[in-house]
Amino acid sequence: MIDDKLSDVEEALRKAAAAEILPRYRQLAAHEIVEKTGPHDLVTIADRQAEEHLTASLTRLLPGSVVVGEEAVHEDPAVYEALGGDAPVWIVDPVDGTRQFVRGEAGFCTLVALAHRGEVLASWTYAPVLDEMAVAVRGGGARLNGEVLRAGVPGTGATLRVATSHPDFTTERQKAALLGLNVKGVEARPCGSAGLEYLAVARGDLDAVAFSWELAWDHAAGLLLVEEAGGSHATVEGERFRLTGGNALPFTAARDAATVARMVALLGGGAA
Repeated sequence: MIDDKLSDVEEALRKAAAAEILPRYRQLAAHEIVEKTGPHDLVTIADRQAEEHLTASLTRLLPGSVVVGEEAVHEDPAVYEALGGDAPVWIVDPVDGTRQFVRGEAGFCTLVALAHRGEVLASWTYAPVLDEMAVAVRGGGARLNGEVLRAGVPGTGATLRVATSHPDFTTERQKAALLGLNVKGVEARPCGSAGLEYLAVARGDLDAVAFSWELAWDHAAGLLLVEEAGGSHATVEGERFRLTGGNALPFTAARDAATVARMVALLGGGAA
């Protein structure tokens, strides 16, 4: 479905970023930044314009496909239901790490994943300021700027480095689960851009992530990237993350299956 279009999708991401995101980097006016649900949930004119740009270009690349984008779903939650339909779905987060983008930092990216009937087939993580393009294809591996990505495994006895959800996005039960990471041998910190945290796991710079929300545009691209780099993922109940939702939260993704099992045990112990 997509093998012959991989470079076309990369080009679409680069063009959207060049036209709609980078010209506004460190150039945003106050009226171009809006809070959605709170101070940690922002949207800018760059988010909206980039999503519109990508919606047009991606559906042209794959006739009959539809787009589930973060900003479109914010306007009409029914759009999200397409994830459970029969049409191929482009899952788009136009600016993942909007807080970082607003602050003029480089740690943001654009995320695109192609899914069909609940399975992610390919994904793209593009950090335009960092000039990094990570691409994963189910069964075909993961690459960063053309070089093969391998997550590897944490060193024996090494401190486990973990990025976790911001407290604003957790329920009391999820907070309790995440407290299970407050043990010797684990170094947990709040996450930045989810997409770039997944990339850090896929390249072996971070051992695991633990997230308490399940919106597909934040996770679809990164979960496939980690898997194709040799990693794994599971919910707090030890089940695979479901793209369409209804997951037991929090969930984790990590460099290898053993680390996933360790994370699930820690999260489960915290929730008990």
